[in-house]
Amino acid sequence: MPGSNGRKPGNDGDAMRKLIPAIRDRAQAAGRPLPRERTALSIWFWEIDRVLLALIVILIAIGLVAVAAASPVAAIDRSTTNVAVNPLHYFYRQGMWVTGGLFVMVLVSMLPRREARRLAMGCAFVFSLLLVAVPVIGTQVNGAHRWIGSGALRFQPSEFLKPAYVVTLAWMLSLRAKDKSLPVIPLSGGLTLIIAGLLMKQPDFGQTVIFVAVWAVLLMLSGISLRAIGGLGAAGIGCLVLVYMFYANGRDRINQFLGLSADAAGGPTQVDLAATTITHGGLIGVGPGGGQAKFHLPEAHTDYIFSVVGEEFGLLACIAIALVYLAIVVRVLLRLLDEEDPFVVLASAGLVAQMALQAIINMGVNTQLFPSKGMTLPFISYGGSSMIALSLGVGLLLAFTRRNPYMARVPFGTRNSHVPQWSGR
Repeated sequence: MPGSNGRKPGNDGDAMRKLIPAIRDRAQAAGRPLPRERTALSIWFWEIDRVLLALIVILIAIGLVAVAAASPVAAIDRSTTNVAVNPLHYFYRQGMWVTGGLFVMVLVSMLPRREARRLAMGCAFVFSLLLVAVPVIGTQVNGAHRWIGSGALRFQPSEFLKPAYVVTLAWMLSLRAKDKSLPVIPLSGGLTLIIAGLLMKQPDFGQTVIFVAVWAVLLMLSGISLRAIGGLGAAGIGCLVLVYMFYANGRDRINQFLGLSADAAGGPTQVDLAATTITHGGLIGVGPGGGQAKFHLPEAHTDYIFSVVGEEFGLLACIAIALVYLAIVVRVLLRLLDEEDPFVVLASAGLVAQMALQAIINMGVNTQLFPSKGMTLPFISYGGSSMIALSLGVGLLLAFTRRNPYMARVPFGTRNSHVPQWSGR
């Protein structure tokens, strides 16, 4: 008796049994052995993008070495006449954050796409509420209200909101592929402006730039018109003018960067110190632990860790780090060439764009291309909130780009109903 879907019972099983020899032959022809065990870990290992995961692990390893080089600077800054901080204190703590981050990354990457999307949207809701609560219950550090909690339990809601909000935006904008009449563009723009306003009150101009820029990137990928893209560019320039006119903190940093500040003659700025440090080591650096200019840097283990790498390991090491970030972006984009799900394309591209933009801003500040913004270098700078939040984002990225390596890969924009394809669900 036919089932409710009109197919006879057993047809799916018969089709799968006929498909197994073809999959085995394809695997043998490609020189890839089939997994013998159907455990969750083995399935994850065969479906995950191992090249992307390896590039992330390389960044984390570089970060541990960089934090070890910058840790003595931060230890001296935090030491007092009564308490001497261990020179490797921040390296040990970073090792703890890396362990937790890797656990979060693997755990999230094992989720099916639908569950990963639900997790991200739930996190977006929770951390949006916490972002609203920051002015009320937040902790002030260096003149900014960005954190909740104190001591080792302190975290920055905006860091965790970034990857979750990117996925939420991707889901909203992907609905346009099904119904062009849905007002998802103005709705997503309104939500982004609300978050930007909350961030500017902290103040945190750097994070605001990331949120708005990723929203613009996703809009362009979702297929808006060239006229709308031009309007976005004009609006961005207008916002920068407004920031300079009405945002005192941003105006001061821009004036310092341009040498227009009233105290410009009082000594080098943070950006000047960073540029001096990064070029002090030349091409190959002065060697691990041999840097001296790094002791003049503020926040050498976070915002200006790229300069510490340049001094001790050379400009060649800085170029290598930039190439690793570029390889991550290229790898994700290549992975999406044959992806037909609009949500997966937008979410994956948005997550990697967020990481790339953050890296570009940090490296630009350290090389005197941008004004100081207080932005960490992804997976390299010290920080618990940054490490765990970035691991969450990469875990989501790995979950969205998972696919069965033995199913046919269909070029982007084509469909073939009789060829088995990997849905990731």
